[in-house]
Amino acid sequence: MLKSRRGLLAAGLAVAVVGAIGVASTLNAGAEQIAGAPSSPAAAGDQVPVADTPTGAPGSVTPPALLPWGERPKPIRLGKAGATSREIRRSGAVAARADTSGAWQPRGSYAPKGNADENTVLESEKTDIAPPKPMSIGTPLAAKADDGEVVYTYARGWEEATTSGLYATVMVSKPYLADGDFHSLAELSVQTKDRKTLNAVEVGWTVDRVTNGDDDPHLFVYRWVNGKPSCYNNCGFVQYSKSVKPGDTLAPGTPRKFGIQHTNGGWWVAFESEWLGFYPDSIWENEGIKFVQTEAVQTFGEVAATSDTPKTCMGNGNNPVTDVTQEESAASYFAAVSYVDSPTTPVLSKEVTGAAGERNLYGFKFVTSKGVPRTDSFRYGGRGTNAKQTACVVG
Repeated sequence: MLKSRRGLLAAGLAVAVVGAIGVASTLNAGAEQIAGAPSSPAAAGDQVPVADTPTGAPGSVTPPALLPWGERPKPIRLGKAGATSREIRRSGAVAARADTSGAWQPRGSYAPKGNADENTVLESEKTDIAPPKPMSIGTPLAAKADDGEVVYTYARGWEEATTSGLYATVMVSKPYLADGDFHSLAELSVQTKDRKTLNAVEVGWTVDRVTNGDDDPHLFVYRWVNGKPSCYNNCGFVQYSKSVKPGDTLAPGTPRKFGIQHTNGGWWVAFESEWLGFYPDSIWENEGIKFVQTEAVQTFGEVAATSDTPKTCMGNGNNPVTDVTQEESAASYFAAVSYVDSPTTPVLSKEVTGAAGERNLYGFKFVTSKGVPRTDSFRYGGRGTNAKQTACVVG
């Protein structure tokens, strides 16, 4: 059974949201429905259990018969290998191989990655990774807070919960990444509570030139062991899908399902209609750690910049708190955040925090249904110090 501590934290600079967004949830009563979310929260008696397959012995490369949201896996529609995110969207595909080599295994990449627990977040750190080369010419680099320093800002939802997994519908976006900044991403995280000894598995999308070499959104996975960071997309990740893998390019402006579930000897990661693969339990067991269920979960947007006044956009650049109504209703979102082993609806605490949190550069707002905030669905994002939202529209 799920054990969760309910209660809302005061809104802050960084917005962290962990929860589930219902089908008919809207930013305002009578506003538009969120596309791609389930039609309605399933009643406990209606849920199809996600059980281990009969042959799924611990350590075997066998995922559950059903995805975290109860559907049977089916092949993802792929675009042409090497296609841009715009080309993928125009073709109606979900994703495309980021390279044309035909390689099946994902390629790992070391790059900055933020983290957080209930009360603290990683605001900044030194890095020996060079800032990415700008994809454009003529845009000045943001002033660095310090040489070799990366600073983080989050819009996040959080809940202390004991569960075997989490899933949500997430709007994939293509935020503007300022020259010299590291990334802008959105993700789900299943984890332990203490950031200093963090054990976690993460999945989401990211715009990251260091990791992916371009300005398109890409699928990513990541893991932490006893507070130690790893690499994006590999570092022990066992690939299962024959079609899509971490690092692949995604179509922006589309809602996609992301999920993580512990079963069959590891933390399995699901995307849209397939199991991607898993992080085996041995990764933690080799460090003397048992990590088979969560102590907390969170869902969030994250910007990693070289300045505490970043021009990098979060989400699609719309701020649901400070922008006009039209832009508010168009902000990127997390919807139908749910636990795999309980019908309990997450009650996420929210905050915007980190290096640029207090400047109101990014926002977080729960979706409302009939005027009542939904704590399992939210919109988030912002344009940083860009004067106009149009600066965040890059394709």
